[in-house]
Amino acid sequence: MNRQKRKNLLIPLTLLLCAAIGAAWWAFGRNAEAKKASAPSTARVIRRDFSSTVLATGAVKPQVGAEVRVGARISGKVEHLYANIGDPVRKGQVIAELEKADLEAAVTKARAEVKVAGAKVADAASRAKLADLEYHRQQNLIKKDFTSQQAVDKALKEKESARAGLNLARKQLDAARAALEEARVKLSYATITAPISGVIASVSTQQGETVAAGLMAPTFVTVINLRHLQVDAYVDEVDIGNVQTGQRCVFTVDAFPSREFHGTVAAIYPNAVIQENVVNYDVVVQITDPYEALLRPEMTASVTIFLKKRQRVLAVPARAVKREHGKNIVYVPMKTGPEPRRVGIGWKDGQWIEITAGLKEGETVLLEKPDNDQGINHGGNKND
Repeated sequence: MNRQKRKNLLIPLTLLLCAAIGAAWWAFGRNAEAKKASAPSTARVIRRDFSSTVLATGAVKPQVGAEVRVGARISGKVEHLYANIGDPVRKGQVIAELEKADLEAAVTKARAEVKVAGAKVADAASRAKLADLEYHRQQNLIKKDFTSQQAVDKALKEKESARAGLNLARKQLDAARAALEEARVKLSYATITAPISGVIASVSTQQGETVAAGLMAPTFVTVINLRHLQVDAYVDEVDIGNVQTGQRCVFTVDAFPSREFHGTVAAIYPNAVIQENVVNYDVVVQITDPYEALLRPEMTASVTIFLKKRQRVLAVPARAVKREHGKNIVYVPMKTGPEPRRVGIGWKDGQWIEITAGLKEGETVLLEKPDNDQGINHGGNKND
């Protein structure tokens, strides 16, 4: 009986002991985790390559001369329209024709006037030749006293008059020929052709409509050459001073977010572009990758411009550098406690920042400032 009582008493004691051991183990684990969580995060000062970049948003645009608005130089009814949006066209291809019966009649009339003027020149040339012969004959006769001086003077006058008449007829022929050329040019205005090869981007008139040409030629169609595109990137005024022609660029568009297109800075427009009260400058990016059938005008582009490269510079994570009292400070763990140290900074590349003074390669810095200045060794900052 006593043996049974001892057995019954042993079981609760064993359970109580296990519970105590478990509680102690749990408390030890929590304490270790707390110590681990309270340990400050650190990073080492290392050397790495830096590439400074400028980010900008832009759009795909036609190059200068790659987008042309085709219009009419004369008034008239659109007799034929051969263009539809999306149609490819070649340079010189007929896009539209205006009614031209009156223009063709003007050419016919001008051609007839040229013939009349030519006949007048021939008649005047014959008269001038006859007057010249008569003058020479009178000169020979007066040498033999077979005529009078008055007859010689009259022949000279007729000769000069005939020569003047010939010159006048020739000028009238030149004027008739110029009128014919003008009529032909006006007739050519009735046939509208594509000035460049490309694609019809828009059509702003219809067959049968009457267009009136004034100071501004009415636009028929817009032609864009999709083989001559560029990217206009709008760079903030803060960064524009670092951008130069020839620098390498990459950009993406929303239509192909996983594909990068490469290019170079071709030009920087001098005039500012004000967008939502922010001063930007238009940086023209020449596309160097094949892009035909991929890029289209007005696609939004996210552009990265690579400025320079610097190799093996001292760097720490940017979050380790704090701005305090107008100075750049990092905290270096020491035996006597964290030491604030003033540093010089340079380029920033993503999450890293260049250290130009105050630290050496291999040193350790805290990523966060110690709480409430506890344990901070303020006397150790030799750079202040």
